Amino acid sequence: MFPRGRHHAPGGSPAAIPAAPAEVQSWLVGRLPDDWFESAPEVVVDRDEITISGTLPTPDSAQVQDADAAAEGRAQRFREQTRDQRIVIAREAQAKWQRHVAWGVRSGEQQYVFTSLAVPAMTRLRQPERRVLDTLVEAGVARSRAEALAWCVKLVGEHTQDWLAELTEALKHVDDVRAKGPESEED
Repeated sequence: MFPRGRHHAPGGSPAAIPAAPAEVQSWLVGRLPDDWFESAPEVVVDRDEITISGTLPTPDSAQVQDADAAAEGRAQRFREQTRDQRIVIAREAQAKWQRHVAWGVRSGEQQYVFTSLAVPAMTRLRQPERRVLDTLVEAGVARSRAEALAWCVKLVGEHTQDWLAELTEALKHVDDVRAKGPESEED
């Protein structure tokens, strides 16, 4: 999709430029128009994608009878009115960090994400795990094994949010300790 300009790791495979979430967040706070969101956007960075999500102002509840409809309308308006600027900013970020950029907004109680990647993830499953996926497909919960697996991962993520947050924080600590260590010398 945009491998042009991608750096290559030893062995010739493409590798994204390392991006610390704090660096990306800071760059975006400086780059985004101040009036887009109520506060600094939430930025999530992984190997493939940077997702930028901000909170839109909530409509006056006295003027709104259906909060969900108002939230959807506000998100759609933001998406349309900011499209050209978002494309420019996304291209700059993609060139800088070699990752796709997705945008999202929170409006009321709703979350909307625009143009997010669906990245394949190779996995090996034994028969009992495959049977779980096949049962979800046969029951109509999912259309395919891939969709069933994505559903399972999402469900686990929702039910283990505190544990995952603690694990993420521990990984940040490991990164900090590594950064304080001696640099490796190359021959």
